[in-house]
Amino acid sequence: MRMSRMFGKTLRNDPTEAELASHRLMLRAGMIYQASAGIYSYMPLALRSLRKIEQIIREEMDAAGAQEVQMSALQPLEFWDLSGRSEAMGSELFRLHDRRERPLVLAPTHEELLTYMVKANVHSYRDLPLIIYQIQTKFRDEPRPRGGLIRVREFDMKDAYSFDVDQDGLDVSYDAMAQAYRNIFSRCGLETIEVEADSGAIGGKDSTEFILVAGAGEDTVVICPSGDYAANAEKAVFAKPQQDTEPLLPIEEEHTPGIKTIEELCDFLNESPRKTLKAVFYMAAGELVFVVIRGDLEVNEIKLSNVLGGAPDLRLASPEEVSAHGITAGSASPIGLTGIKVVADDSVDMGSNFLAGANKPDYHVRNANHHRDFEADIVDDIALAQPGDSCEKCGTQLEMRRGIEVGHIFKLGTRYSDVLEAHYPDESGEPHLILMGCYGIGVGRLLGAAIEQNHDENGMVLPATIAPYDVSLVALNMQNETVAQSAQALYDELRSAGLEVLFDDRNESAGVKFNDADLIGLPVRLVVSQRNIREGVVEAKPRSSSDAETVAAADVVGKVKSMLAG
Repeated sequence: MRMSRMFGKTLRNDPTEAELASHRLMLRAGMIYQASAGIYSYMPLALRSLRKIEQIIREEMDAAGAQEVQMSALQPLEFWDLSGRSEAMGSELFRLHDRRERPLVLAPTHEELLTYMVKANVHSYRDLPLIIYQIQTKFRDEPRPRGGLIRVREFDMKDAYSFDVDQDGLDVSYDAMAQAYRNIFSRCGLETIEVEADSGAIGGKDSTEFILVAGAGEDTVVICPSGDYAANAEKAVFAKPQQDTEPLLPIEEEHTPGIKTIEELCDFLNESPRKTLKAVFYMAAGELVFVVIRGDLEVNEIKLSNVLGGAPDLRLASPEEVSAHGITAGSASPIGLTGIKVVADDSVDMGSNFLAGANKPDYHVRNANHHRDFEADIVDDIALAQPGDSCEKCGTQLEMRRGIEVGHIFKLGTRYSDVLEAHYPDESGEPHLILMGCYGIGVGRLLGAAIEQNHDENGMVLPATIAPYDVSLVALNMQNETVAQSAQALYDELRSAGLEVLFDDRNESAGVKFNDADLIGLPVRLVVSQRNIREGVVEAKPRSSSDAETVAAADVVGKVKSMLAG
């Protein structure tokens, strides 16, 4: 491709609206065009990379025994009502009506539709197992689209779904998809880590995220340096510090004038936060929820939502909502309260004789104890892992990393086959629910993440397998007939050898051409100049190296292939 004819222009300066390096570099390189917040069109350079990523995905999916389909993006809302996800997805679900006022959605994922398709086509246990996949556009009305292709409202995604007769079969399909994902990321030149994750609105019990570690990532992952554990912060568990067991002491009231926070209380009474119980108030489904957690810990709202049954509208309660229930914020505890749902972190049972609110202004109590002085409706792990916490498996201090989710796999079980009545008959004709798995990769996000992991101060450093072209051919002084002819001959030779070449034939200065070559970040740069022609050589340089070398003109094709292989 000649750059003089390529659709899209490079920019000299950084776009002011770009926060992440990948967003900034893709805009500067003319790879994407923004139509609105979170809505992008792919220019030729980006599309070539995306097609290469898709081809790698297809090859690995096919190798794992999956079959490709293409499902409709437009779906009846009733599918989503039946599964319960029209409510769970909330405002992220794009809704519309056709001319007959029938409600429809633009699908953010395809579990419901494919379950119906399998239900119509699986008539025996002999028809299973199945793994079906597609690469197709999805729609999610993200509240805060950001970072170019990292979080968008319209995106291309590979979503795959497995269907099995039993748990053992689901485990086999899940492991096969996990290995296919490892192969995909490796072939795309990316380093990822696998972490335990929350399943969110997709549902199911077990899920694993593939995280590309990047400082600009929006996910926080918790990692044990010993390699024993890794999880998304939304899911992470940790060893909560235990306290010495003490005999239960009688409750004593303490005057605490003006004290409203755990920090103030501990300073005033010279106690450790670990010896306190903290009250946090939430609203869920229009109901006030009183959350109790040990004072040295913080509430993980994803865990809290899950123990409440996946409350999609969970939020902190306002002071007015708390006071409307007769509760004194800053001096509150569940002691003596009735008619309010109480959710306690399991840390309330890791110690005794806690400081807690007295439920009246300017007073707290000593020696509050779960079961003796109050009962929680739900007791579970709802604590947020933080730096310095200990690994539950080996006791090593956990570390926090920022990262970008590039893949997510789920064991759905019968989450959808149950509500949508997808069965298979066994050998005796007895119906059984089909067990499902779900496996997703955001294609555009993977490209954005690859740039986040592979760039320098001059531009992108794209892995060879997903770069839009193999070679950046730079001709200096195209007005010179000898240079123009030599560059054209090399361009033809490289293409005849099966190499993909971006030929900078523009009448621009050497500085502009070199800057654009670095910005676009193709794996190999070749330079044709009058001096090189006189010496019978071509300058060759890998994008990942600062050192160029001269190569005999007759050896250029072999050298480029060697650089690409390396």
